[in-house]
Amino acid sequence: MTRQIRMHIPDGFLDPWVAGLLWLGSGVAIGLAVRRARDELGDERTPLLGVVAAGIFAAQMLNWPIPGGTSAHFVGGAFAGMLLGPSLGVLAMTAVVTIQALVFGDGGIIALGGNLFAMAVVDVLVGYALFRALRGVHETGAAFVAGWGAITAAALAVGVGVGLSSAFSYELSVTVPIMVVGHALLGLVEGAITAAVYGYVANARPDLVLGRGDDSLSLEVGL
Repeated sequence: MTRQIRMHIPDGFLDPWVAGLLWLGSGVAIGLAVRRARDELGDERTPLLGVVAAGIFAAQMLNWPIPGGTSAHFVGGAFAGMLLGPSLGVLAMTAVVTIQALVFGDGGIIALGGNLFAMAVVDVLVGYALFRALRGVHETGAAFVAGWGAITAAALAVGVGVGLSSAFSYELSVTVPIMVVGHALLGLVEGAITAAVYGYVANARPDLVLGRGDDSLSLEVGL
């Protein structure tokens, strides 16, 4: 490809209507997360928001090239959702993706809505949903599947957004397979890292793990 697509979408890759829709979707999700986070300010996980965001920010700086002119990196949205819950997880990833765009130029400003939608909304909520659905079967395995499934879903969101845009040279038939297949393979690494880090936190500080000691495993992805 003469123009590379990657998880952080640059400006010029999205048509205005696509960028606008993604901004709208991200804005609604983040707004709901802010509203629900107000009810969690006394939660013991709240102080972790900055720590988790900083760790994910550092991990995202490492990129690996994949075939087809794209690149991938650890995203961390699933881990944020698993440890912080959906609302605080969305806010943590929102801070990470926004700072990367505004300070480091990683992803465009106009395309920021699309990047937030993929990494701060889809990644977090899919990861959280998968983990909550599977943790009763095997907690470590659930963390792995959550990390893998979340980054694959986020890559699908990027591939669809870019593929629908006439501003980009390639259509859905090219952008979706390249993003999904590439990130599904490297998602194995994301899943392994997610499971390893989650396992460490769960053993070292089980009091900080969402749902530990709570028989209720209800799915709360509605923010």
